[in-house]
Amino acid sequence: MTLKAGYPFWLIKDGLPFTFPKLDHDIETEVVIIGAGISGALVRYHLINAGINCVTVDARTIGLGSTSASTSLLQYEIDVPLYRLTEMIGKEKAERAYKLCGEAIDKLGKITKNRGVKYFEKKKSLYYATFKKDVSWLKKEYETRKDAGFKVRYLEADELEKEFGFKGYGAILSDQAAQTNAYMLTHCLLQHKYDNDIYDRTEITDIKHSKQGVVLKTESGYTLKAKKLVYATGYEVVDFIDKKIVDLLSTYAVVSEQYNERDFWKDDVLIWNTANPYLYLRTTPDNRVLVGGRDENFSNPAKRDKLINKKTKQLAADVNKLFPHLKFKPEFSWAGTFGTTKDGLPYIGPYDKLPNSYFALGFGGNGITFSLIAAEIITDLILGKPNKDLELFNFDR
Repeated sequence: MTLKAGYPFWLIKDGLPFTFPKLDHDIETEVVIIGAGISGALVRYHLINAGINCVTVDARTIGLGSTSASTSLLQYEIDVPLYRLTEMIGKEKAERAYKLCGEAIDKLGKITKNRGVKYFEKKKSLYYATFKKDVSWLKKEYETRKDAGFKVRYLEADELEKEFGFKGYGAILSDQAAQTNAYMLTHCLLQHKYDNDIYDRTEITDIKHSKQGVVLKTESGYTLKAKKLVYATGYEVVDFIDKKIVDLLSTYAVVSEQYNERDFWKDDVLIWNTANPYLYLRTTPDNRVLVGGRDENFSNPAKRDKLINKKTKQLAADVNKLFPHLKFKPEFSWAGTFGTTKDGLPYIGPYDKLPNSYFALGFGGNGITFSLIAAEIITDLILGKPNKDLELFNFDR
C-alpha cells in the first residue's frame, strides 16, 4: 500500500540523513522487527536497551512510509474524548489510557534529551469548540480531565478570542503536549547502538509462525529466523490480521512558506478543534505554520492523491479564516493514510493466530505516543514480565 503522496515537508527539509544496507544474507536472531518507521524505531530502542538482540527490516527506504507524512503532534488526548471513553470502557481504564499517553510525552522528552536529539519541543494544547452545540460536551470533557488530575483550564469564548486571537465557542487549554519531527526522530533512534542490524529495501514475502519461532523469507530469497517477531507495519497490518480492527482514512497536511518573523499565536500552542474531521495546527522551528485535517474515507491511493490540490486550498482557507493576519500561503502539501479504531486506542501485544508474534499498531492521531507505550509493553512481554496495561490494548478487548 502506498501510504503517502505529495511533498512531505520533513522529507524535503531533511532528505536522507542516514543510509542502510539491503539484506544480502541469511540471519538468525532473537527478535525480528518488521517496520522501521517511528513504531519500529521505538521498539528497537527499548529492546536493545533491555539487552535483547534484534534485527529490523523495512520494505522501503527508512522513514518513507507513514513516518515521513506524520505531522508529529504529541498529545495525551486521543481521538475519543475522555468522558466518552469512560462511558465505553470504564473510568479506571479510560483514565489509565490517557495518563499513559501523558507519561509517553514525558518519556519521549527524556529519550531525546539522553540521545542529544533536538527534535522535541514542549508545548501546550488548545482544544476549541467549532460549533455552539459542542460547548456542553466540551465542558463535560474539561471536568472529566480535571477530575482525572490533568492540568487544564477552560476558556469561555471571549477569553479564547482575547488570549489567542480567534473566534470559537470555548476551549480547553492543556498544559501537557509537545511536538517533534517523527522522520528525524526515527533516524536518530535507529542510530542508537547501530551494529549493521537494520536493513531497508528488504521486503518480506513469506512468514511462517510456529511454537518454536518464526521464519521469514525476503523477496531476494534470504531467510531470517527468530524466536519472536514484532509487527510494526502500521496501517499495512491489514495484510496480516484476518479480522477488521481499523477503518482507514485519507488525511491531508500543508505547510506554509517561511515567515520572516514568528508572529503566529500565543505560545505557539498546538491547536485542534471539535469538528469531525477535526482541524489542527502547529508551528515549525523554522518559522512555518503546519495545518492538517480534511480527512476522507480511504478507498484507494489514486483517489486520495487526486484530492491533494483541492484539500490544500481548503486547509489554507481554514487557516486564513482563523488567523487572517498570517496570510497563509502553502509551500508543500501531502496526503497520508491513517486509521481509527472503535475506541480510539491502539492494538498492542500478541495475536493468538500468529504464535510468537507481537503487534505495535499505534492507530489514530496519537501514533507516536502509542508507539512508545507499545515498545514498553512488548519489551516486557519478550522478557517474560507481566504488564498490567496489556489488557487495555489487546486484540480481544
